[in-house]
Amino acid sequence: MALNYIWIFFFLLAFVIGLVKLIFLGDTEVFPAMVTAIFDMAKTGFEISLGLTGVLTLFMGIMKIGEEGGIVKILSKGLRPFFNKLFPELGREHPAHGSIILNIAANMLNLDNAATPMGLKAMKQMQESNPHKETASNAQIMFLVLNTSGLTILPITIMVYRAQLGAANPSDIFIPIMLATYFSTMAGLLSVAVYQKINLLDKTILTYLGGLTLFIAAIIWFFSTLEQEQITTISNVASNLLLFAVIVGFIALAMFKRVNVYETFIEGAKDGFKIAVKIIPYLIAILVAIGAFRASGAMDWFISGFAWLFESVGINTDFTGALPTALMKPLSGSGARGLMVDAMNTHGADSFVGRVASTVQGATDTTFYILAVYFGAVGIKNTRYAVVCGLIADFSGIIAAILMAYLFFH
Repeated sequence: MALNYIWIFFFLLAFVIGLVKLIFLGDTEVFPAMVTAIFDMAKTGFEISLGLTGVLTLFMGIMKIGEEGGIVKILSKGLRPFFNKLFPELGREHPAHGSIILNIAANMLNLDNAATPMGLKAMKQMQESNPHKETASNAQIMFLVLNTSGLTILPITIMVYRAQLGAANPSDIFIPIMLATYFSTMAGLLSVAVYQKINLLDKTILTYLGGLTLFIAAIIWFFSTLEQEQITTISNVASNLLLFAVIVGFIALAMFKRVNVYETFIEGAKDGFKIAVKIIPYLIAILVAIGAFRASGAMDWFISGFAWLFESVGINTDFTGALPTALMKPLSGSGARGLMVDAMNTHGADSFVGRVASTVQGATDTTFYILAVYFGAVGIKNTRYAVVCGLIADFSGIIAAILMAYLFFH
């Protein structure tokens, strides 16, 4: 769904609800509150964007060091045997294999600037051998769903937002997101494999998926045996240790490859600054619309309705404040990001709702946006079961994110 329509929807619904409250409930404060919220959120959006500049500049510099040091190529080499089995119709020598693996590896490292060009190249290479040019091939659907599942090792962007919004430990969502995005990816991959009748009992596939599943299961089991205070302490230490180890590893790898680390960092940092400045109008636009929507009372009604529904079946409702982020995620990445920021701004970055929203934001990617960009680039009109499998991945990731947030933070 285009962000344009989402933006209009927030404003129109806020206006209609404001009129209803004014005419039928005699609420004379609703429109002044909405206008005040618009100005307040415009200011908040600018302040957040401005504060993002330093942290985003830092991490984009670090990620550039990793990229130049060859981390993407190392990951792609490790994934090649597995991906050869997931795309059987391409054959081992198809030129798209390299682009597919580089795209997935870049996505895992949150390198959007490198991932998207590689993804478009892979889609075009697969289209060249696609006998039905307007219908998505099996390989194209598998590739798209792996992208929409949002497998991410380093959720840099989310940690940057958490840092700017005052989180005491911005990386405390590192492990929960890693676990949630695993479930999202597995759900998407398995659903496509069922449609395409891929042999999941193949030795290579079992080795990769089985090994990863055992590792994830061991992490969940370990944390489920601990008290909440121990979970928080160990998770914080482990998350920050892993993150710092990655940074040191990127630098060491770049030095081994004889890369000029300092100049590479500056090059990447410049891109980070440009991205931070570019974000300003988009973030302000969506936050202003969400501010009006919240001030009208629509957001509270929406959350209260879901809270009542979950309470009626005996489910804890502490997470419902993050539901707008979850429901927006498949439709619009920018919209979901705005709602994540709104949740942290309203409830606090270190609140349970703020952490759930952050975990949900990192658990999966935006199905309809990716579908429009990748399939649109090669003129595919018949997407077959791609949307269904993409939404299965989204739904699984969102459920997993909520459960991981309860395990780690509740």
